[in-house]
Amino acid sequence: MKIAVYGASGYQGRLVLAEAVRRGLSVVLVGRDAVRLRHAAAVDLSSPDIRLARADDHDALVAAFSAADAVVNCAGPFTPTGAAVVRAAIAASRHYVDTAGEQPYVKAVFDTFGAQARAAGVTVLPAANDGCVPGDLVAALLAERLGPLKEIIGVHLIAGGGGPSRGSLRSVIESIDIIRAGGLVYHDGDWRVGLPARTTSIIAPRSAQAVPVARFPLPEVVTIPRHVQVRHVEGLAEAALAARLSVPVDPSIIVGLPEGPAGQARATQRFTCVIDAVALDGRRARGVVEGRDTYGTTAVIAVESVRRLVADSAEPGVLAPAQAYEPAAFLHSLLPHDVHWTVQEGEERTPGD
Repeated sequence: MKIAVYGASGYQGRLVLAEAVRRGLSVVLVGRDAVRLRHAAAVDLSSPDIRLARADDHDALVAAFSAADAVVNCAGPFTPTGAAVVRAAIAASRHYVDTAGEQPYVKAVFDTFGAQARAAGVTVLPAANDGCVPGDLVAALLAERLGPLKEIIGVHLIAGGGGPSRGSLRSVIESIDIIRAGGLVYHDGDWRVGLPARTTSIIAPRSAQAVPVARFPLPEVVTIPRHVQVRHVEGLAEAALAARLSVPVDPSIIVGLPEGPAGQARATQRFTCVIDAVALDGRRARGVVEGRDTYGTTAVIAVESVRRLVADSAEPGVLAPAQAYEPAAFLHSLLPHDVHWTVQEGEERTPGD
């Protein structure tokens, strides 16, 4: 099996590259800078397959992707360039996965490329990252237990980690308007902006204290309604993080920052994804995913996602994670990487709720 890693010389791209090599997969390194690609390849590969292609060079992208079985796009920010890479993967008749976290971009992929992907017989899966994939899969498991749902509220909590990568900060700049607006909310069959959050705090797992939260543009708000019968879906993050990301770093400052957190800092990071669901009859359930190292976990999830698309296949089109993979099986595959999950009925979301 051979996968093309677009943006292989970037921070997330190098982690995806390393994970693919660790699993024994063949790789094609694709990007616009030959020197950076050779440097990235020197870490793990003795005879690298390097292809030069800019995001605006459709023919070069198609040629590069045709040399592999599938594509993983790690070249954020995705809002300005991601659609061109999706289009080229479909033209090359190759399955496509990306690591995007930009909510409007993820929605645009669903809105734009479904018919094209089906016609080409390929599967497109955006947002194969540490938050969206586990959150989407757990939401599917909650729906299996509860049936039709009144609401799903997803929350991301992160502690430690050494700060975001340059690419993540640039993605924040691209998404600043939707971040400040609190993100899209799915409500009664449509996505809306500006609805008030349904809660301002949650009880975190293994804690008796409430965590202040605020609306945030989580990509699983876009994916979950694709396969779960639900009236309302919204995303939240810790209020302090949401406030901090609403004030982006000046682009001129980003250039001078470290490319991303060091491995030691990533190893100390812990993340928690909480999915609270309420059934139409009032029953509640909570799914929790906990792990470490968001960037490293994203690499694992992206490679596992694309591996399954090639080895096991899925329906063609643009799919949410739970439409492409059996939820529990995929979540179990993350256990060796210190990602653990639970689904329990009757969990409380807020104090006194």
